[in-house]
Amino acid sequence: MEKKYKILLVDDEPDIIEFIRYNLIKEGFEVYHAENGIKAIEIAKQIEPHLIILDVMMPGMDGIETCSSIRQISNLKKTVITFLTARGEDYSQIAGFEAGADDYITKPIKPKVLISRINALLKRFTIETEEPVYEMNGKNSRIIINREKYLVTKNGQDLILPRKEFELLALLVSKPEKVFTREEIYQLVWGSDIIVGDRTIDVHIRKLREKIGEDHIVTIKGVGYKFMNE
Repeated sequence: MEKKYKILLVDDEPDIIEFIRYNLIKEGFEVYHAENGIKAIEIAKQIEPHLIILDVMMPGMDGIETCSSIRQISNLKKTVITFLTARGEDYSQIAGFEAGADDYITKPIKPKVLISRINALLKRFTIETEEPVYEMNGKNSRIIINREKYLVTKNGQDLILPRKEFELLALLVSKPEKVFTREEIYQLVWGSDIIVGDRTIDVHIRKLREKIGEDHIVTIKGVGYKFMNE
């Protein structure tokens, strides 16, 4: 039996909710909805959705705050989060990625395009690697990355990483000292069907360095990045 993905829609505009809900149900998705961030967190804890489609501008708790709060919940580490909003400014996208979002979709968007983007995101949910656990032992740190559990530990302490930060780190660590080009990173972490801004990788690299240390990820100017054990 084909897996039925659970999607949570979060938007304070009923017309938007109904439009998206109708198209997702037609495609066979199991759809839930919430009109604000607080309700969305409650529902997400209960159903553990595969994907959350989140508006940015909402009264009370906005989408950025909601995303950040969801990323602190251990049972939702694997949940894919994408923003769907009319706001397209760079600062809004950067804030969304820093809060832990996986993608950023600008509305209005045609139903077929939206479904295509959602399917591409859900493919990322099911990806498995040949080597589920990576372990790096340096002079001053020991980093363990467990892809099956979506867990990173540094010197015995668990680190909370948003999904894309985790996948980016796992990619770099999988081949220490190999230089991954920006094009390779976009393809392997975000996928060819996902359109992201030029600064997306830079934001994720900066956040990773804050969490695992400045010296591990090296920038190769004009090319990309590589992971150094120490």
